[in-house]
Amino acid sequence: MNNENQIQIELKEDIAEGTYANLAIIAHSTSEFVFDFVRMMPGVAKAKVKSRIVMTPEHAKRLAIALQDNLRRFEQQFGEICLPERQDFGTGSSFKGEA
Repeated sequence: MNNENQIQIELKEDIAEGTYANLAIIAHSTSEFVFDFVRMMPGVAKAKVKSRIVMTPEHAKRLAIALQDNLRRFEQQFGEICLPERQDFGTGSSFKGEA
């Protein structure tokens, strides 16, 4: 493989631990997509954004394609991921299958 095409990526320890989120809120304008990753806890009315990622529409589309490909491969290996029709987070609000 040609070394000119390789990218070295540094993963710091605190980032490598990851951040748990169980809700994603997505907004967009003509020039960017904003992904807010939120952790909601049962019985707690207030949720916190744990991470915000901003990217161009082109990168957002690449992310969607990569995520779809990874979901397909995951389901081939482990079986279909079943989603409930409605999800109640204990706050009285219901979300219907949208991130």
